[in-house]
Amino acid sequence: MKAADAIVMEMGSAQAGPGAWSLTGAITRLRRVLRSSVRQEFPWESLPMAQVEVLQRLADEPGLGVSGLAARQRLATNTVSNLVQQMVTSGLVERLTRADDRRSVNLTLTGKGNEVLNAWQAANDRRLGHALRRLPENYQKAIEDAVPALAALAALLETDDEIRDGHAGP
Repeated sequence: MKAADAIVMEMGSAQAGPGAWSLTGAITRLRRVLRSSVRQEFPWESLPMAQVEVLQRLADEPGLGVSGLAARQRLATNTVSNLVQQMVTSGLVERLTRADDRRSVNLTLTGKGNEVLNAWQAANDRRLGHALRRLPENYQKAIEDAVPALAALAALLETDDEIRDGHAGP
């Protein structure tokens, strides 16, 4: 029996119930293994995960300020400020002073930031694609079909957090 077949059998038996805990466990394990797998191309010291997540957020929402970025990433403002400073120094992010408020900045990816993010995503796509192709077709289809529902679940949880934390809205 191939290793991939054994893993599929193990996953099938381990996922007997569709409860929240089994979903959390599967997502946590998947996220951890994806991060460690892509590290073969991107060592921790060259691109920490916190920087990857900031690059992803700024690609999705260019022009965020430090406090907006901190709120979206669920991090302290001073933590994000330090992280942004490191990324500005390394040429990944640019601070642009807002015309309407010279004390505030908009954050955008630089050309280098876009290149690094694209390379990171390509490495993830290669690793994930290779693994997905080794799964049985019905599992591939189930994962593909689940992506929109998982994205909607993430958006709902983010909205719930924003409402609970008192900063809902655009």
